[in-house]
Amino acid sequence: MRRQSALLHFNPKLSLNADGKHVRDGLSTVLRTGDNIWVSCDERTSIERLRLSAPNEFKGHCRYELSELLDLGEDAEEEIDIEGMAEADHYLWVIGSHSRKRKQPKPQDDDMAKQIARLAEVKEEPSRYLLARIPLLQNPTTGDYELFREAPHPTEPGKTLCAAQLHGSDTSNELLDLLVRDPHLKPFMQIPGKDNGFDIEGLAVTPDGRLFVGLRGPVLRGWAVVLELLPREDKHGRLRLAELAGATEKYYKKHFLALGGMGLRELRQRGSDLLLLAGPTMDLDGTIAVYCWPDALRCEQDSLVGPDKLQRLFDVPHGFGPTAGQDKAEGMGLLDDKHVLIVFDTPTDNRKPAAHQVVADVYPI
Repeated sequence: MRRQSALLHFNPKLSLNADGKHVRDGLSTVLRTGDNIWVSCDERTSIERLRLSAPNEFKGHCRYELSELLDLGEDAEEEIDIEGMAEADHYLWVIGSHSRKRKQPKPQDDDMAKQIARLAEVKEEPSRYLLARIPLLQNPTTGDYELFREAPHPTEPGKTLCAAQLHGSDTSNELLDLLVRDPHLKPFMQIPGKDNGFDIEGLAVTPDGRLFVGLRGPVLRGWAVVLELLPREDKHGRLRLAELAGATEKYYKKHFLALGGMGLRELRQRGSDLLLLAGPTMDLDGTIAVYCWPDALRCEQDSLVGPDKLQRLFDVPHGFGPTAGQDKAEGMGLLDDKHVLIVFDTPTDNRKPAAHQVVADVYPI
């Protein structure tokens, strides 16, 4: 599969987090709206916007802090681990990983017992339990899309668009409260994401307001899982899950996909189809591939989608050998009707031609 390159330029004044990590080194999702692309770094509380400046080149980096658009409470400074963005009906939708995190040992440390003990530590980070929508409107003067906490609806006089997030508490939300009782997912809810535990990576939204949520984990006997939800505004600033016709579990559908043992990394709507970026569920170097799930948006009930109902479009190279653990494809956006843009977590040096730049890949579909 022949690929092209796209160059992303980041503002040096906005590019480093408090720990000194560059935004380009942790890209987890990408979305295009008009001449803008939106990206996120999984170790931040912000969303980054760039603008098309030349064919396959994006500049004009600006940042939106989610704490200024949503009510994040005491977790406003904690990383959200944003793993999915989608757009529909003048809203940008954002979702966190909802996963637990196991401590990473440091083999170079002299206190081996302490480092082994770190592997037994599992951390719960409620800041990751975010599912929200944010008003997204195009500035008629600049042509850029902008985010707002509240804004007048552009075509319906008297109607106001407002930011809202899924109902929850300081330690959970409505989706997690349902899934801890789910017959398939319940055993995995307490397991860290990188251990094949529950881990969201990927979001798509339909014109009628349904959300398709891709799970990196768990993968069940080789079958990946996509959840289908229908969030509705319950009151100002709050969303609740509505009943879904045909759903076995009432408030969500489950779709099981035969992806050869891979989990989901990204979802993108294309007509009635979903494009899927699939890769290893655990912290592994392994096959990464793009699939098409035809007529995914027309599933009337829970589904079991066998290999004969999925189209494997192409594979995406990943790091191995001297670059093991690098060039992990994490985000995929529709660049136009015939191409997708793929961004990478932990890019190799070859993807960083200059300071504050990173190279993404463009593939035909």
